[in-house]
Amino acid sequence: MNGIIWNLLFFLIALGILIAVHEYGHFLVARRCGVKVERFAIGFGKSIWQHFGKDGTEYTLAMIPLGGYVKMLDERVSNVPEELKHQAFNNRPLWQRNSIVAAGPVANFLLAIFAYWLVMVIGVQTLKPVIGDVTPQSIAAKAGIEPGMELIAISGIETADWESVNLQLIYHIGNERMHLSIRPKDSVGDVVIKTLDISDWSFDSDKESALRTLGMIPFSPEITNIIAYLVEGSPAQRVGLRLGDEILTIEGQSVDDWQKVVGLIRANPDTPLSVSVLRGNQVLLFELVPDAKEQNNILIGYAGLVPKVEPWPESYQFMMQLHPLEAIPKAIIKTWQVMVLTVEMIKKLLTGDVAVKNLSGPISIAKGAGMSAGFGLVHFLGFLALISVNLGVINLLPLPVLDGGHLLFFGIEAVRGQPLSERVQDMGYRVGSAIIIALMTVAIFNDLLRL
Repeated sequence: MNGIIWNLLFFLIALGILIAVHEYGHFLVARRCGVKVERFAIGFGKSIWQHFGKDGTEYTLAMIPLGGYVKMLDERVSNVPEELKHQAFNNRPLWQRNSIVAAGPVANFLLAIFAYWLVMVIGVQTLKPVIGDVTPQSIAAKAGIEPGMELIAISGIETADWESVNLQLIYHIGNERMHLSIRPKDSVGDVVIKTLDISDWSFDSDKESALRTLGMIPFSPEITNIIAYLVEGSPAQRVGLRLGDEILTIEGQSVDDWQKVVGLIRANPDTPLSVSVLRGNQVLLFELVPDAKEQNNILIGYAGLVPKVEPWPESYQFMMQLHPLEAIPKAIIKTWQVMVLTVEMIKKLLTGDVAVKNLSGPISIAKGAGMSAGFGLVHFLGFLALISVNLGVINLLPLPVLDGGHLLFFGIEAVRGQPLSERVQDMGYRVGSAIIIALMTVAIFNDLLRL
C-alpha cells in the first residue's frame, strides 16, 4: 500500500509540473499576443481552489488532475462585446494563433532542456557500458563483440552510460543494421566499428532486455558464495549459519557460483538440504530447511541469505557532471535525441515494427515516477524530462483535439485563405477524440496486464 501511495504522490507531482508548464506556455504567449485569457485551469471537474487576478483571469485548481486548459476569449465559443473583439483568439493574425497553440509543446521541450541541464550540473555517479559476457552464436557474437569491450557510441551517438545505450538500442528496433563504436578490452584510445545485422532482431520489451537479446550482458562484479547478511529469524540464521561462511556444497553438489545456490534453495521449499560451508579453516555441515514462499502462484524455497558482492572496479565508475555553461548545449542535444527517438517510436508503432502492447498508460507512468523518485532527485528529473518530451511530441501529432490538430487546421487555412467550416472542424474533433480515447484504452489495458 505504501508503494502505491508513493507512486501516486510522485505521479501527481510530475503530472502537475508537466501540465502547469504546458498550459503556461499557451497562457504566456496568448497574453503577449494581446489575447484575453478568461481561465487558467490545472485539472478538470469541480474547482477546489480559485483566484481571480487583477488581469481578470480566473486561476483554478480542479479535482481531476489529468489535464488542464487555458480558456481564451473566442467568438466561436461565446458572445464577445464589441470593445473586446480585438482581444478574441479567433480575431488574431494566423501567425499569432499558431504561436499560441505551439507554445504548449515548446514549453514542454524547454522544461526537458532545463531538467536535463539540472541533471548534468548536479551530476550523477554512473557506470561505463562495459560488456561482461557475450552469448555464444548471438547477434553480438557473430559481429565479433567480446567480453571487456566498452560501448563508446551507437550509430554515431555517444553512449557514455547504460541509459544512453538502452535509448539507442530502442531507436534501432526494426532497422536492418546497427553500428557500434567499441573500445577493445585494455585499450586506451583505439576504437573499432562493429556492425550488427539486426534484420531478424525482435524481442518482448516487457519480458526481455534489448541488450541481452542481442547477446550482450553488462559487466557486473562477481557475486561470491560468502554470506554477507542473514535475515533475522530466517532458516539460515536458525540453523546456525554465520556471516563470513562460504557455501561449498548443497546435497553433495559443488556450487561454484551463487546462481547454483539460489537455484537449489528455490527448488526445495520445506525440504531438508545438506549444506557444507567453510568457516575459517574448518568445513562444517548443516541441515538447512528453506521456508516455502509463494511467488507467481508457485511455491519456492527461501533461506534468508545475502551474498558478498565484490566491489566495482574504480575504472568502470565515473561522475557524470558538467560545468553549467558546458551543460547547456549537452542538454539541448539530449532533448533533441529523445525527441527524435519518440518520433521514431511513433512511426514504428504505425508500421508494426513496435507492437501496440508496448504502449504505456498512467499506471506505468506512476510506477516510473515513484521508482525514479526512490533513486533520488537526479533520476526523478531525468524521468520528468523524458515524459515532458513525450508529452510535447504527442501534442504535436496532427490529430484534432491535440495542439497538432489545431496547427493542421491553421495550415489548411493558410493554404485556402480561409478557415475550414465549423462543421468540418467539429467532425475532425470527434474523430480525433475517438482515436485518443481508443489509444488511452489500449494503454491502460496494457498497464493492467503488467500488474
